[in-house]
Amino acid sequence: MIDIRPFKSLGGADFGWLKAKHHFSFGHYMDPSRMGWGKLRVWNDDEIAPGTGFDPHPHRDMEIITYVREGAITHRDSLGHEGRTEAGDVQIMSAGTGVVHSEYNREEEATRIFQIWIIPDVAGAKPNWGAKSFPKAGRDARFEVLAGGRPGDAEAGALPINADAAVMAATLAEGQELRFRLPEGRAAYVVPAKGSVTVNGTVLNRRDGAAIRDEDEVVLVAEEEAELVLVEVAA
Repeated sequence: MIDIRPFKSLGGADFGWLKAKHHFSFGHYMDPSRMGWGKLRVWNDDEIAPGTGFDPHPHRDMEIITYVREGAITHRDSLGHEGRTEAGDVQIMSAGTGVVHSEYNREEEATRIFQIWIIPDVAGAKPNWGAKSFPKAGRDARFEVLAGGRPGDAEAGALPINADAAVMAATLAEGQELRFRLPEGRAAYVVPAKGSVTVNGTVLNRRDGAAIRDEDEVVLVAEEEAELVLVEVAA
């Protein structure tokens, strides 16, 4: 099963300082058919105006991964963590028993991010935050694990999360192909941050989403130079 979700079909909100598109129900956008994909609960495509951002607000029992596409995001939380994450890099926040955080665009240009929420395997974990640089040269025609909680993910250099899941990224040159298999009981959601690809022959354009499960093999072929972000979770 591959369900293509065109960018124009996504829910959204425009607050002036924030322009958001929602791959799944979020905030004032509610679609009973898009409440999540397995343990993947939220995938927001956010554009944050310069000098603005999310004021301090609380979370608990959610794994929140931020993939910065353009610009940078500056994080501060109630546990004393603070950091700036630039384009191409990733930050994670395990909300666990509870944390209050802010996310601001301190840059002179718009910041564009994918904000991804994954339901943790166990409630009440110790809160955690981290960020890491992942040079794109390391993901040429292969998925590099950026954040994960599967066996071996942390040892491979991924940021740790409290879920049997992984956030990955890959880059493809025009015409390049990437193949992967989903084990039984797993689901995936993939979005091109840049460019377009075909997914088992069906076109997936920039910022479209593809919800995938029960496929023996998934073949991605770049229609043009592409940057892909994929989440694999328990179905």
